[in-house]
This record gives sequence, structure tokens and C-alpha cells, in this order.
Amino acid sequence: MKRILLFSVVMLIASSALNAQDRGESLERDGFYTRETSPARVPIPYQFVREADVLWSKRIWRIIDLRQKMNYPLYFPTQMMQDRESLLQRLVRAIKYNEINAYDPGDDEFTTRLSYEQVIKQLNAEDKEKIVIDENGQEVKQIIPGVIRWGDVKELLVKEDWFFDKQRSVMEVRVIGICPILHRADYPDTGTDEDSVATISRIQTFWIYYPEARNVLANTDAFNAYNDAQRISFDDLFWKRRFDSYIIRESNVWDNRLISEYTFTGLQTLLESERIKTELFNFEHDLWEY
Repeated sequence: MKRILLFSVVMLIASSALNAQDRGESLERDGFYTRETSPARVPIPYQFVREADVLWSKRIWRIIDLRQKMNYPLYFPTQMMQDRESLLQRLVRAIKYNEINAYDPGDDEFTTRLSYEQVIKQLNAEDKEKIVIDENGQEVKQIIPGVIRWGDVKELLVKEDWFFDKQRSVMEVRVIGICPILHRADYPDTGTDEDSVATISRIQTFWIYYPEARNVLANTDAFNAYNDAQRISFDDLFWKRRFDSYIIRESNVWDNRLISEYTFTGLQTLLESERIKTELFNFEHDLWEY
């Protein structure tokens, strides 16, 4: 019975989300002034870097857990709203209207593009067919409209390059790609109403080439909990590193293997992640004499 109740609640939430997705634009100005600055923003241009000036570089992959309080501006809202969007909502909308391209989630080198329909499928939001019995006792196919459950994407995989520019004597980082990770709960089909334990699957959905997406993210506001009139853009949020994360991989000779592949335990994985983070800090620190 508990599982049936949970299923009913999920269907109610899905129905509400579907209605929210179909919500049109506001018929009146929702506010006392018109916001004109945000849509006109452009990203801060990157400083040109010559290959000869790159003294050292390291590729890093990290996870941004959207459930952490510091990362809430990237995660919320989990339903469609008029005045703001989550990072995922803005990326999916940009893919739908061909503002940016999406790439295959299994290849972080951006070699295979995905269509909007493929992205929807990766988000487990495509229309599904179900066999039902009609009033005449006949089996008929029923189409269940798909809905994107924005709240199920709980992590972001970020690929970035750290480098030292000897011409300007600075250590910098450039985000290369972003991949949303979907958390899906799979219940075993036991055919009974007894409580069952779900298996959580972490599914990489699609890759976004970040330099291409900067124009889109620069004119999209991220929520500011202290002042609605002074919101920064998502591009500024990544530029200023206003998020919390942990490292899961660094470039290495062993096929760029994950940290978890050679540490095997949660605590050792965390300690190795912190070691790599400290190594980046110490490398920059040791370049200077005091």
C-alpha cells in the first residue's frame, strides 16, 4: 500500500509539472519595471593565451552536488517560473531552439551531437505507450505524455582545464564542458504491494560545450537570496567559482581513470580528491618567492 501511495504522489507531481511546462508567458508585466539589462549582457571575453605561454596545465573533472545549499541557485527552480530558470531549464530551452548544441553523454570530447528529441529521451521524458483495457474489454494503446522532472537532475559533471600563463603570471581555470546527471529510482517489479527498495541510477544525460553556451548563460540570471534587483548571471557564477564541488578525476596515463577506480572506499576517495585540490594550490603557491 505504501508503494501505491508513493506512485499516486509521483503521478500528481508529474501532472503538476506537465501543467507548469505548458504555462505560457505572463499577460501582464510581472513587476514594477521592465528588466532590460539581463537579456543584453554579453560574457566577459577570455584573455587570449598563446601556446608558448602555457607553462603548465592539468585537466580536472569535478562533481557539483546541486543538493548542497551553496549550489541551490543552479538547482532551483524545479518547476517552470516566469522570472527565473534553473541552469538545466535554460540549457534544455537553448537546445530546443538551436541556440547551443548537445553532445553524446558517453563522450566528453564532443564528437557526436544529439538532437532535442534525443536529449528529452536522455532525461527520461519521452512519451510512453501503455496497454490499457477500454470499456469494451479490448486492449488499446494509450500515450502517456512525457514530462521533464527537473528536480531529478541532482548533479553536474564539470570538465575544466587549469593552467599557468607565464606571460601574465597567473593561474587560471577554464570550464570546457558541463554534463547534467540524472538520478533515477528503479523499483523491482515484484507484482506485489509490499514495500520494495529502489535502486538509484546516476545517468549522464548530455554534454554542453561551455564556451559555446557562454552567450546563453551570460544573459540568464541566477537567483540572489539577498537582492532580487542585483542578480548575477550563470556565466558570472562559474567565472567567480561561486559553487561547491569535489574532484573525481584528473588527467592521467591510465586512460584518465576515475579516483574511485583506484581507491575503492568512500573515505579514501574523498582524501584523494582533497590531495589533488591541495596539489593545485601548492603548485601555484610554490611558483612565487616570499
